[in-house]
Amino acid sequence: MASFRFFIAISLVSLILISTLTPSISKTAKNDNVELDDDEDLRFLEETEGKKDAAPSHSHFNEEDDGDDEYPDLDDEEFGNYHDFDDSDSDPYKEPEIDDKDVVVLKEGNFSDFIEKNKFVMVEFYAPWCGHCQALAPEYAAAATELKGEENELAQEYDVQGFPTVYFFVDGEHKPYPGARNKEAIVTWIKKKIGPGISNITTIDEAERILTSESKVALGYLNSLVGPESEEIAAASRLQDDVSFYQTVNPDVAKLFHLDPQVKRPALVLVKMEAEKINYFDGRFVKTAISEFVFSNKLPLITIFTRESAPSIFESDIKKQILMFAALNISEKYLPSFQEAAKSFKGKLIFVYVQVDNEDFGRPVADYFGVSGDGPKLLAYTGNDDARKFVFDGEVTLDKIKAFGEDFLEDRLKPFYKSEPIPETNDGDVKVVVGNNFDEIVLDESKDVLLEIYAPWCGHCQALEPTYNKLAKHLRGIDSLVIAKMDGTTNEHPRAKSDGFPTILFFPAGNKSFDPITVDTDRTVVAFYKFLKKHASIPFKLQKPVSAPKAEAASTPETKGEESKESDKSSNGGLKDEL
Repeated sequence: MASFRFFIAISLVSLILISTLTPSISKTAKNDNVELDDDEDLRFLEETEGKKDAAPSHSHFNEEDDGDDEYPDLDDEEFGNYHDFDDSDSDPYKEPEIDDKDVVVLKEGNFSDFIEKNKFVMVEFYAPWCGHCQALAPEYAAAATELKGEENELAQEYDVQGFPTVYFFVDGEHKPYPGARNKEAIVTWIKKKIGPGISNITTIDEAERILTSESKVALGYLNSLVGPESEEIAAASRLQDDVSFYQTVNPDVAKLFHLDPQVKRPALVLVKMEAEKINYFDGRFVKTAISEFVFSNKLPLITIFTRESAPSIFESDIKKQILMFAALNISEKYLPSFQEAAKSFKGKLIFVYVQVDNEDFGRPVADYFGVSGDGPKLLAYTGNDDARKFVFDGEVTLDKIKAFGEDFLEDRLKPFYKSEPIPETNDGDVKVVVGNNFDEIVLDESKDVLLEIYAPWCGHCQALEPTYNKLAKHLRGIDSLVIAKMDGTTNEHPRAKSDGFPTILFFPAGNKSFDPITVDTDRTVVAFYKFLKKHASIPFKLQKPVSAPKAEAASTPETKGEESKESDKSSNGGLKDEL
C-alpha cells in the first residue's frame, strides 16, 4: 500500500477579503462611482451636523427592547448558526498559548501547491478576531498532534461565508466538515475518512465495551470479515459520518446486539442510546440501501434542543423540522403523541422539543420564532434554505400532528412571518418598517426605497446609525425616496432576506416584483447618496442647505473678505442648484 501523509492546516484569510464574504440576495451593486457633475461639491454631506448626529446611539432602533441585547440572532447566518448563542465581542482578543506545532499555516502563495502534494488535508479558514475560531484553535491543534503520522482569494474560491469554515480535501476535492468542534470528534471523523471505515468485533468483551461507550452503532453480522459483504458495509460507513460501523461473524456478539444468532446472513442492526433503541435492516445488502437505512434511523425520534444537540439538528441533511414549544411540566402530557407521530416521518422530518422555560436555550429559540407563553405550540420550519415557518392550529393530538406533518411535506401550509405592531406614528426621517406594513412602505411602486435590516444588539448597526440618520435628514425633502429600517430580529417578510446585520437593500420604484439590490458600498453619506443617484428609478435633485446669514456686527474684515470671495464664486456659477 502506498504511504501517504495527512495534514491539518489553517488558512489565514486577509481581513481585506472579509467584505467579499456576504453573498448577494440578488444582484450586487458595487463600486458606485456614478458620474456626477464635475463641479458637484458633496462636502456638505460629510459635515458633522452637531454632536447629536455624531454620537453613535442606537437606542431608538428598538425602543421597546427588553434588555436582551446580549442575545445574538439565531439567523445571523441563519437559524442554524447555533454557535452564536453566547457570543460576545465586548472583550479584546487575547491570543492564548496553543501548541500548534503540527498545524501548517496556508496562505494564498502556498495553498494550491500544498493541496496538490498531499492526499488528505483538513483546512480551517479562520479570522483572528473570530471568537468561535479562538475556541476551536486548541482542539484543532490537539487533533493535529494526535493524527500526526496517520496516513485572499481563497475565501472567494472556496465559498467561505463565515468563520471558522473547515474543509476536508481528498486528492484536491473538498467537502465541509460537519462534526462537533472538539478533538475527539475531529479525530474520529478523519480516521473514518482515511481508514477502512469499519472495525471488527471478535470478542464479547469488545462488544460490551462498544455498547456501553458509543451512542450510535451499526453492526453487520456477516458470513466473512472480508469480501463483498464487508466491502458494501465499509462503503456505506463512509457516507454516515456520525455513526460507528462494526462487523462480526461471532454469533455471541450478534446476540449481544439483539440479533438472532441463527438469522440469515448478512444482517444489520442499528443500536442507539435513545427511546427507540433498535432498528433492523431488511433491505438489499448494498451500500446505498444500508446508508439510507442508517440515515433514516440514526436520529432520535425527538431531539431535545440543547447546545450539544444543536449540530444534529442544524447540520443534518434533513432540513425540515417540526418543533414543539412547551414548558417542562406541560410537555409531559404531549411528548408521547409527538414522539409517536415522529415515527411516521423518519428520514423526512426532524422532530424537536424546545423547553421554553429553559432560559439558556429554550427561551432564545422561542423568541426567535416569535413564540410566547408556556405552550404547547407547534411550528414547522423549512430550515436554512428559505427559513419559512408554519404555525400549527388546533388541539395537539397524534392524528393532528401527523396531518400537520403531511401537509408540511406536501407544501399545503401558509407561511407565518413575525411582526411587531405597526407604529402609531411614523413621521421620522427614517421610516420604521415592521412585517405587517412592509408591503405598504417598501413595496410601494411609486417610491424608491432604501431599507436597512438591523439587530438592536449589532455593533455594526449601531456604528452605522448616525450616518444613516444623516442621509435620511438630507433626503427627507425628496418625495420619491424613502429611507427605512426594520428590526430583523422581531420582523420578517419573504422579500426581506438578510445574510447578517446590517443588511441594506434597495427596492427601485416600478420594479418591486424583482429581487432588491444588495447595497455593497462604503457606509458613508456620500457613498449612499451616489448609490441612490445611480440606481433610483425616479431622478431627484438635492438642494444644498442654505446657511443662516451672519449678523453684520459680528463680521470682521477677514470674514467679510471670505464672504466676498464666496459671493464671487456663487455669482460665477461655481455651484449647481442641486447642491
